[in-house]
Amino acid sequence: MPGEREKRFMQHAITLSRRGMENGDGGPFGAIVVRGEEIVGEGWNQVLTDTDPTAHAEVVAIRQACKNLGTFQLHDCEIYTSCEPCPMCLGAIYWARPARVYYANTKEDAAAIDFDDSFIYREISKSHTDKKIPLIAMPTAAALSVFRDWKEKGDKTLY
Repeated sequence: MPGEREKRFMQHAITLSRRGMENGDGGPFGAIVVRGEEIVGEGWNQVLTDTDPTAHAEVVAIRQACKNLGTFQLHDCEIYTSCEPCPMCLGAIYWARPARVYYANTKEDAAAIDFDDSFIYREISKSHTDKKIPLIAMPTAAALSVFRDWKEKGDKTLY
């Protein structure tokens, strides 16, 4: 059960969601990345101000936290977000590998205010040719060669 610490951090994420919404930066979403007792990254939806469809609160907060910490892994961090993450943000969260994520509003709450990402979840499970935006394979020897070279590369950093 979340305690006072978690409630305090969640309130900060919610405050960011309201600030961004009232500033006209984008939708009503805010997020922070916390390590221990320190907020190491914060973000709010900035899709409109950045003209960037990937500038969701969680992505912005993750980018800032990684830059501030000098790492691409947030394994010793927690994310607090004002809403259950969309599929894109969930993917970013899994790549960043935080210890846990706390959220306030649900994806159903988001759908009720016209931020419905359920169609994306449905699209993910469809075959590539049946997707609303078809994914068309174009395999080439050159592309596969780059992958083979990566596999053989001795000085790579895995993530």
